[in-house]
Amino acid sequence: MSVPKVAELLKASALPLLEARALLAHALASPREALVAHPEREVNRDAARKFEDLVARRRSGEPLAYLVGEREFYGRPFVVTAAVLIPRPETELLVQLALEHARGLASPKVLDLGTGSGCIAISLALELNSAEVLATDIRAAALAVARANAARLGARVHFIESDWYSAVVDRFDLIVANPPYVAEGDPHLSDLRYEPQSALVASDSGLACLRPIIAGAPAHLKPAGKLLVEHGYDQAAAVQEIFATAGFEAIKTDRDATGIERVTSGMLRAGQASDSEAASRQARPLSPGERGRGRVP
Repeated sequence: MSVPKVAELLKASALPLLEARALLAHALASPREALVAHPEREVNRDAARKFEDLVARRRSGEPLAYLVGEREFYGRPFVVTAAVLIPRPETELLVQLALEHARGLASPKVLDLGTGSGCIAISLALELNSAEVLATDIRAAALAVARANAARLGARVHFIESDWYSAVVDRFDLIVANPPYVAEGDPHLSDLRYEPQSALVASDSGLACLRPIIAGAPAHLKPAGKLLVEHGYDQAAAVQEIFATAGFEAIKTDRDATGIERVTSGMLRAGQASDSEAASRQARPLSPGERGRGRVP
């Protein structure tokens, strides 16, 4: 029996070429560029079998990022496992907006709630050399992935296990969060079945996690501090109302590259920091099923 070649395996996979090439490069532990340059390269039987297994899993719907173990975010490769959501391009808007605010500060203190893979906190830490970045997650498995990414990329981020603000004591210039916001029963969830549902889904039409994050922010922001949250395509109006109720001003929503209203932000109103403890106590406690933390598509 002849030894299969790169070009033959890629064609036989019936996957889009870029996906098939990524899987074969992973099976061979070889750069993708090498496969482009040498399509006639012979592939040993073990690697060919590994590739065929990966192809079968991909064709069944398993995300490419989980199969190859990483996904690029903000120009950097992040390790991902089934313990965390896969970083999405639209979440880069949250990083961009956070940087616009933080770059005007000498030594900004930044809090990332529900860090998941750590992609937001780590990107901010690497872009802001003088920043002090704290990242939280309630899930130990997610924190392990985030810490590994920080070490791999050389980012200075402090990670703690916390149910949103429960273990946070400081005040910050900037708070960012990409919490679970997909409503229960949303038809898109069938396409996300391989990702941790606790990091995706929230009750109250997807607002159950956003409410305590916004209501609790004034107690953890410095004067003129800013909160930015990612949310779903149809949640901007409701999120803006929650911001206003919590005492924020200069509230606005920015659209992602596809035109979807994706990130809402607000500044802490003058004098709000002094009485924010009372406001934060108005947040409804979450049920155990609403306590998952992570990145959300």
